[in-house]
Amino acid sequence: MNANEAKTILLLYRPGTADADDPQIADALALAKSDPALAVWFEQHCARQEALRAKFRQIATPAGLKEQIVSEQLAEIRRAARRKEKITVTVALTVIFAALIFIASFWLPDLNFRGPDLSLGNFQNQMAYTATSGYGMSLLTNDLTQIHAYLAQNGAPADYTLPAPLEKTSVAGCAIEAWSDKKVSLICFRVNPSLPANQSDLWLFVVDRKAVKHAPETDSPQFAQAGPLFTAVWTQGGKLYLLGTRGDEATLRKFL
Repeated sequence: MNANEAKTILLLYRPGTADADDPQIADALALAKSDPALAVWFEQHCARQEALRAKFRQIATPAGLKEQIVSEQLAEIRRAARRKEKITVTVALTVIFAALIFIASFWLPDLNFRGPDLSLGNFQNQMAYTATSGYGMSLLTNDLTQIHAYLAQNGAPADYTLPAPLEKTSVAGCAIEAWSDKKVSLICFRVNPSLPANQSDLWLFVVDRKAVKHAPETDSPQFAQAGPLFTAVWTQGGKLYLLGTRGDEATLRKFL
């Protein structure tokens, strides 16, 4: 089992449940303990699971919903009885399933039942969330050469080209993130010299351009707000670059 296969399996893992008893999940968990990059990814995955779980707990059941569902179900049973038709288990399950789908579509509109959203906008938002959600760097160093070697050794995009101003910016370290089944290189820069050594305030993400739908086709930066960050995205050498900061367009242009 490699790291990518482990990530696919661990996406099904729910913290605080008996999922760890599953043999495949147990093997993936064991690999995460020995693979630093996978361990960082797994820690972030568990954090997202906990955050999503907390969000679901905050959803209040609408007043009268239970009574409405029960009333509609009883009315259906009475109509079926008058027609002298038997209500089979299959029909009952179909009605219940339809009610659940109705509730889910009404109260959980953000759930995507059509597969993962690989659009550029979602990539920008997800990477912005990663940069500002207390992630951990896999490698702490102020040496770009060491960062390049680490990313290459761990199968993350390493054949990137930094803008000249960015090459002169102090670097804090790097990490490897996940986007669908692709690895994303995260290079962390420190513009404010008073920040602790393990923190950064300027983030560069690099991923295979083909992994992101509607990615730009030129090396001319496109600027946009993505959550708490202002971002610039461009394409060069088959790679999609995303540079983000808490500043504005003028701030970003200093590093391009």
